Parts: sequence; C-alpha cells; structure tokens
Amino acid sequence: MWKLSAWRPAALLAAVLLAAAMTACAQGQPSSGAAPGPSNGGAAPNGTAKPQDDASRKEKVVVNIGVQGKTGILPYAREKQYFEKAFAKVGAEVKWNEFASGPPHFEALAAGRLDFGATGGTPLISGQTGGVDFRAIAVTTDGKKGNMIVIPKNSPIKELKDLKGKKIAVAKGSSAYNFLYMAIDKAGLKGSDIKEIQLQPDEARPALDTGAVDAWSIWEPYATTAVFQTGAGILVSGQDLNINAPSFLIARTKFTKEYPDLTVLFLKTYEEARKYYVEHADEVAGDLAKAQKIDKAIVAEVLKNTEPITSPVTPEFAKAHQEQADFLLSVGAIPRKLDTSLVIDNRFVEQALNERKQGK
Repeated sequence: MWKLSAWRPAALLAAVLLAAAMTACAQGQPSSGAAPGPSNGGAAPNGTAKPQDDASRKEKVVVNIGVQGKTGILPYAREKQYFEKAFAKVGAEVKWNEFASGPPHFEALAAGRLDFGATGGTPLISGQTGGVDFRAIAVTTDGKKGNMIVIPKNSPIKELKDLKGKKIAVAKGSSAYNFLYMAIDKAGLKGSDIKEIQLQPDEARPALDTGAVDAWSIWEPYATTAVFQTGAGILVSGQDLNINAPSFLIARTKFTKEYPDLTVLFLKTYEEARKYYVEHADEVAGDLAKAQKIDKAIVAEVLKNTEPITSPVTPEFAKAHQEQADFLLSVGAIPRKLDTSLVIDNRFVEQALNERKQGK
C-alpha cells in the first residue's frame, strides 16, 4: 500500500540518513557531522595522483561501480564495456551494482560495497548529513533539465499552484524530492499543502498511470518515457524554474586514497564514454534502445533533454549545491547547516581531463 502523508521533511529524510549512519557506524565510518574535508592522502606533492605499479598490487582490485536507469553515460558504458576494457589493462576487475535511485548508493558506499557512482545533489546532502565518508569528484550535469513534475494525460493540473491538495509521488531523498519542494515553494505552497506518496520510480509509474497519484516528481529518462508511452505531460522542469541542481560523480574516500591512479582512470574512462555518447547521439540512441528494449524515439528525446558534462565542481556548481542544502535546512529536512564544500575534491577530475588533453 502506498503511504500518504503531509510533508514531514525531517521524518522523511531521517530514514535515509539513519540507514546511512547505521551502516557507516558498522563499518567504523563517522556517524555524525559533516564528512571531513579533502585530504592529500594518496596524492603526490603537486596534487596529482601517484601512479601505482600494477605488479605491486598484492591481489586483483575489484572496482564496484553503481548504475541507475536505462540511459545515461554509465548505462551506455556498461553496455559497451568501456570500464571493463580500461581497468583490465591495469589488472583490475569491474563489477556493476544496480540502484533504483541515488540514496541507496550512499548506504553501499558506507558499507564499503561501492567505489563509484553517479547521483543527483540531494543524495549527497543526505549522505554528508549521515556521515558517509565520500567525495564528489566531478559534475555530470547542471541539473536544470534533469528533474520534472509529470502529470497524467488530460490532467486538470495546469500550473504549480494546482498541486495544492494533490497526491504527488516522489522517491524520498532523491534529487526529484528536493526539486519538488523547491518547485512548490516558488508557487507559494508549503509542504503541508500537498499529499506526498513515497515511491521509487518502478512503483510511481503504475501509480501515475492508474490515477493513484495526481503527479510525479521524477528525473530522466522516466519523465520522457511516461510522455511517449501514455501521453503524460510535463508540468514544469528545472529549466522552466531556473533551478540549477548539479549532479555528481561520487567516490568512496578510502578507495581514492588507496587507488588514486584508478580514480583518475575511472574519470578518464567516463569522459571517453561521455564524449562518444554526445558526438554519436543517433548511434547511441539505437544501441541503448536495442539493449534496454525501449523505443529509440524515447532514448533520442532523453538524449536531447540532457547535456552531460565531465567538469570540476566550479564555484557556480558549488554555490548551487550549497543552496540546495540550505533550502533543506530551511524547511527542517536536515538537522544542521552543512558546508558542502567539505566533500568536494576536484584533484582527480582535473588530472584526468588534463591527461586526456595531452593524449595520455
């Protein structure tokens, strides 16, 4: 049964944070406070990662990468084995871990079961609040097009203020969660004005289709898929509201310290896949459609709606991410103010992009 509730942000995010904190404690990780700031552990004096002789590794390194959704750089890279090929050259093995949304990535990071992943900004805030020891190592999108509020075909909802009293599906702790409440705030609505139903994407779509919910706050490719398959509409997007909500590549801190060279390799491989993904959109759409058994037109539209990048966390992105955390604090969703810069580490992506530029 789906759970209806008035918005109680502290209680809702608490479940996410508690799970992360408990897992972190079980692994000897910090269980409270902001994650410690970037250190130079595992880096050379000039700030670059120290290459490690593959032969010096006592055993094969297994690199665990998280993936969610059916489109995007990581799903495409997995299909084409970009990472398997790159890491095999240095004697490492790649294992993929599937997640329905961002928050479970951080439980896996805290437990030491995940080394890299890609999520929206809100899960980072939850993870930092829960004391998960991780780093944001690159920005993958500015987030303006990534989150949307979807309404069913022929819905009477025409503008944001019409959401008052309506049932809205959203995955708690996800980027779409924060987007939903920033969106209704812009319309002058409060959390108590809507009826939130906590659903993961695979649960929310049937709820939207059957009328069990009136709207759905979600990210791509789910939004475009609903539009193509059912005639659903997009009420608003982050671009419509000028909400800059960057998404990130994340890494387990201990892994980056033990294997800085592999962290750089991960980013170089991600950028290689991203570049091909962007420059061969039609081919990529066809490949993903075939692999994931979805309509090519849907994939093509999703690709048009996303502008993937591999970028350091610039001052603009850092400011936008901090503003998201401040908003969650203002509505009581997190217990204290965070300095989100403490989990940002640009060293690896700067080195990776520089080495690619030099042809290394």
